Amino acid sequence: MDMSISALPTLNAFLNFTAAVLLGAGLYFIKRKDIQSHKVCMMAALVVSALFLTSYLIYHANVGSVPFGQQGWIRPVYFFILTTHIILAVKVLPLVLLTAFLGLRFRFPQHVPIAKWTFPIWMYVSVTGVVVYLLLYEM
Repeated sequence: MDMSISALPTLNAFLNFTAAVLLGAGLYFIKRKDIQSHKVCMMAALVVSALFLTSYLIYHANVGSVPFGQQGWIRPVYFFILTTHIILAVKVLPLVLLTAFLGLRFRFPQHVPIAKWTFPIWMYVSVTGVVVYLLLYEM
């Protein structure tokens, strides 16, 4: 395997971690009604997540699936986390795009209720992406 391809899982975990930090910062700023800082954080999280998705697709196009080699109690835990991560990752993409679109169009009455669903799902996907990496590549 090419060294640059083999580095992508670590990059992906870093991008997921960065997205989670940016999402948390975005929530912090909107709770303080700092709309400009919120917007910057959320757009940065969107860009970082898009970079993640690109890197993830490149990696798996070259490597395919990576089997989980551990046995015992951790195996069902891993597959539960992985399954919920994948399902919610697929579902969150259109929510993220719609939420961003509504926010950028200043359609806050529609943006806010959707964002209340989008945020926790996006955060879960970002955090579990890091957990999946740690379980798959660092155990």
